[in-house]
Amino acid sequence: MAAALVGTALLVGLLAGLAGTELQQTTLHPLVGRVFVHTLDHATFLRLPENVAVPPSVRITYHAHLQGHPDLPRWLRYTQRSPHHPGFLYGTATPEDHSRQVIEVVAYNRDSFETTRQRLVLLIGDPEGPLLPHQAEFLVQSHDVEEMLPSMPAGRFLTALGGLWEPGELQLINITSALDRGGRVPLPIEGRKEGVYVKVGSASPFSTCLKMVASPDSQARCAQGQPPLLSCYDTLAPNFRVAWCNVSLVDKSVPEPVDEMPTPGDGILEHDPFFCPPTEATARDFLTDALVTLLVPLLVALLLTLLLAYVMCCRREGRLKRDLVTSDIQMVHHGTIRGNTEELRQMAASREVPRPLSTLPMFNVRTGERLPPRVDSAQVPLILDQH
Repeated sequence: MAAALVGTALLVGLLAGLAGTELQQTTLHPLVGRVFVHTLDHATFLRLPENVAVPPSVRITYHAHLQGHPDLPRWLRYTQRSPHHPGFLYGTATPEDHSRQVIEVVAYNRDSFETTRQRLVLLIGDPEGPLLPHQAEFLVQSHDVEEMLPSMPAGRFLTALGGLWEPGELQLINITSALDRGGRVPLPIEGRKEGVYVKVGSASPFSTCLKMVASPDSQARCAQGQPPLLSCYDTLAPNFRVAWCNVSLVDKSVPEPVDEMPTPGDGILEHDPFFCPPTEATARDFLTDALVTLLVPLLVALLLTLLLAYVMCCRREGRLKRDLVTSDIQMVHHGTIRGNTEELRQMAASREVPRPLSTLPMFNVRTGERLPPRVDSAQVPLILDQH
């Protein structure tokens, strides 16, 4: 009962805190086809002055959702490594998301139990400048997703990638954690990272070096566990460790062939001389087949039963034939054994027969003399004539 009252009090206090907080509103302008990253910084929600640093012991967690919905839109994602680190809202809007979206963010202070609300107004628009038909995706194994979301690491990655691409402006299209693409959680060993997929686009065509990495020869080497062919110097190393076997190139400058829609017909097959199905099926009488299927096994079973009965019952030799074949000596021996057996059974049935002498305690076979039962048998000689 006390636990329920405490929980109710905490819930009422939380709702009261949410109602009393001043709502902050920020307007952002994401672009369709460009990566959008917004940092949820502790200083913004704590309302600290510009010259005051955030204490390292402060723990803040965030909850973001689309206004009027429990979750974020499909193109937007949220990540935060721990309550001591900032949170990130990131993603790439599609042309279907070209609209105005409002994201509500609630920050929870785990130390003081204070809450702060912020409203992000996203005005999604079209990008300016040339299109980016040439797109390449790289798996960076040396970083986690929150390490690539800030502007400085992303800028260094684009600068290093410029040495492998044709001259031209490179733009980040999308950043995705390897865990969201089916990757496995790494072991808790120093230096192991989850990995992040970085998708870059450019109006300039791919360089010969990138084309060689995605060539069939390189894919064959990767299938055998060997590194792919790389004709140029890897300018991404050693700051970014890229899995070159996972590089994918997409060229949208060449229009994809449009699949021809099938034309509905009248439902009648064309005449084919090799396919001549019968027009009418002849009537058949299945009575004969049914009788053969049922009667033949029954007749076979009946014949086997009669044969077994004849062998078991009609082929017995009989007692008379057995006695005639047996020799007289064997019959006399058998008759004697049988007679003695019957006599023993009769003697056992009647208890008036005197007890056999051999069963008495002491009995002299020659004289028939019986000794009293209390005589010490150790003093009686074995042969009575010798005493």
